[in-house]
Amino acid sequence: MSRRTAIQKRPIPPDPVHNSRLVTMMVRRIMRSGKKSLASRIIYDAFKLIEQRTGSDPIGVFEQAIKNATPLVEVKARRVGGATYQVPVEVRSDRGTALALRWLIQFSRQRTGRTMSSKLANELMDAANQTGNAIRKREETHRMAEANKAFAHYRY
Repeated sequence: MSRRTAIQKRPIPPDPVHNSRLVTMMVRRIMRSGKKSLASRIIYDAFKLIEQRTGSDPIGVFEQAIKNATPLVEVKARRVGGATYQVPVEVRSDRGTALALRWLIQFSRQRTGRTMSSKLANELMDAANQTGNAIRKREETHRMAEANKAFAHYRY
């Protein structure tokens, strides 16, 4: 990473079906070995399952799941005088969204089930209802930050 200039963020194009940037971000994180069409098919199948089970807009459920799974604070390791402290820091909005997407996909892959699209649909519906492993991970992150609040004066 260059010390001189800040790296410019590349614009994320919206996906062609739902015209949503979040869906594109999800496709790019699910994708393995460059198989983008397979990743997008998994997501669109998951959206169809969500629509069948809930009867509501799948994009709304998806956005609610990401909003619920996004952490507000996290801890970062900081060395001060030979000791390493876990310092709580606020999470920037783009990093929070990235963490939420990462956790949703990680815990979808760990679920039991037949297809990735059904596992992803279940995880998204759970996260939208404030349950599931991604929400538990966010709560755990918040608890760690709360427990280490005494070291907040070591901020970066």
